[in-house]
Amino acid sequence: MKQDKVQSVGTRPPVKPWLKTVLEFGPLILFFTVFMLYRDQNVVLMGREYGGFVLATLAFVPVMIVALLILWRLTGRLAPMQVATLILVTVFGGLTLWLNDPRFLKIKPTIVFSLFAGILATGLFLRRNWLGAVLSEALPMTPEGWRLLTIRMALFFAAMAIGNEIVWRTMSETTWVWFETFGQPILIFVFLMGNAGLFKAHALPEVEAANPADGEG
Repeated sequence: MKQDKVQSVGTRPPVKPWLKTVLEFGPLILFFTVFMLYRDQNVVLMGREYGGFVLATLAFVPVMIVALLILWRLTGRLAPMQVATLILVTVFGGLTLWLNDPRFLKIKPTIVFSLFAGILATGLFLRRNWLGAVLSEALPMTPEGWRLLTIRMALFFAAMAIGNEIVWRTMSETTWVWFETFGQPILIFVFLMGNAGLFKAHALPEVEAANPADGEG
């Protein structure tokens, strides 16, 4: 009885889906909203003039840091990409504000996607299942399934890095903000849905066998 009580105290209650969504996407929506409101204006703060993009960055960076810290407090963990994003947004968002130069924040997605593409490619070269080590509890698959998914994700992240470079270097600032806010999340969602067949084909037999048992109870 005492052990059960200790376990119940140490177990964190699940975060409500709506709250998790707000914490993950709220800061990005705030960035988009502030930019769209001030994209054609310059605002003077403490004697320095800022454009709409930098002003949106000023609103986005601290809110994103607080949101991820709240998410970490509620769940007890952050995904590797969230940790990398937190660090890089703090660094490159800070440089954007300090130097009043939007280019630093615009290259942040390129670095994030390139970093993960490089990590996954390195894991493949070393024959290490790093992706499975992080996600196997939530998505149990065979080693071959993880190998195929790692290849696809490495290529996808590399393509996303290239796509970000093309958009911010050749298109308008407004186009990049739309791409960052909505385009990238949609592409990631489409990629995950496109791999549903791989998840099913390489699911571990134990997981598939457990489903009928659950239904029999």
